[in-house]
This record gives sequence, structure tokens and C-alpha cells, in this order.
Amino acid sequence: MTLERTEESASVARRATRTTMQCWGLPEETTDAAVAIVSELATNVILHARTGGMRLIYELPARDRVLIAVVDRDVHRLPRIRTPDPEADQTGRGLALVDALSDRWGYDRMGSKPWGKRVWAELRADCEQ
Repeated sequence: MTLERTEESASVARRATRTTMQCWGLPEETTDAAVAIVSELATNVILHARTGGMRLIYELPARDRVLIAVVDRDVHRLPRIRTPDPEADQTGRGLALVDALSDRWGYDRMGSKPWGKRVWAELRADCEQ
């Protein structure tokens, strides 16, 4: 699914993620974690990517694994976990949340245009199907 880089796209991404996880028969706990992860990743694209839209990718690489990725066009701004000042910073906690909710996460630079990088997270889950 490809979305514009607008504030409304975060809610569309959350709904699409919930629907996909439910269609795959994933447990509610996994579905909720996936929705929170895609919300953070999509919000990072909306706030920090400099150009273009975003693409959402969902995969089941194994029966007990789910992979969520958000691809954007900005290859220069790479994700990193920040340590925000709890007294001053109101942002900067998103990737720490992704790290806490996922089994692993990372990013890949995309070799071909127009897309720049893929930020992904993998979760453990048992599919009911």
C-alpha cells in the first residue's frame, strides 16, 4: 500500500495494519504491537522524510513471524534511537517503542529510485490459519 506523506496517512496505516493482522489470524497482542509499530514508523516518515510518500509492506516470512516495513524516499535521514530529555523533549521516543515491541528491527537502504530506505520490524506470532 502506498500513501501520501500527510498526517492523515498515519491513521490509514494503523487501520490497514489492524485489518491485515486480523485477516492473517494473528493474536490481539501481536496485532496491537504491529499497529503501534506502524504508527511510529509512519509518523517518522511524516515528520522527518523530506520528499515523497511512503509504502507499507506486510509479510509472513514464517508461520510464527510477521514483518512490517515502511519505505520512504529519504535515503539521507536514517533512523536511530534517541535518548530524549524527559523534562524537555516531547518527541524522540518512537524507535525506542519499536525496539521494545519487536523482536528485532532495522533499516535497509533501497538500491533503486524512487524509494530511499526501508525501516522494518519483526514480531513473533502464531497465525491461526
